[in-house]
Amino acid sequence: MIVTLLLTAVTFAVSMSVFNHRDLGLSLAMWPSLVHRKHQYYRFITYGFVHADMQHLLFNMITLFFFGAALEPLLGARIGPLGFGVFYLSALVVSILPSYLKHRRDPQYLGIGASGAVSAVLFAFIMFQPWAMIYVFFILPIPAVVFAVLYVAYSIYMDRRGKDNINHSAHLWGAAYGVLVTLVATPDVLQSFLGQLLHPGFAY
Repeated sequence: MIVTLLLTAVTFAVSMSVFNHRDLGLSLAMWPSLVHRKHQYYRFITYGFVHADMQHLLFNMITLFFFGAALEPLLGARIGPLGFGVFYLSALVVSILPSYLKHRRDPQYLGIGASGAVSAVLFAFIMFQPWAMIYVFFILPIPAVVFAVLYVAYSIYMDRRGKDNINHSAHLWGAAYGVLVTLVATPDVLQSFLGQLLHPGFAY
């Protein structure tokens, strides 16, 4: 789980620095208009290491740490540690790409946070262990596959409402990308996933 630890540590370090240096955060955030006009393509990656506040950071990093640690040996067995790192970083790109295309001429739009890539990690894990228990708010246990359905439904609903400052589109695209990469890297996982769905075995 060395890659998960490294990604978590770097994200913590960068985000903590940004809390005290707003200009640094602006230089790393996904700012579609600047990417479009000034070709600052590095922002497709760096935005994922910036968070709005400690709650935002902790939620994403706790999720990444636990599910990344569980997923890394499963997916990493097929694509290697480097491949797992590439998977996470490419998930940052894929999850924010629709937002970039939509807002590339909007100078007011900014995007930050690792949520899209974290969603990719979470949904990739669910493909391997659909009946594992996910503790919502660290209290309420919900089977992973049930959580996935509720998560997607909620994200679609909130994305259509568009009344908060959360990029639900990135969550959806990240989740889809996590599933796709898992299916491509481990084709046998689909049969295992379907088999587990038919034979529930709750793991706490």
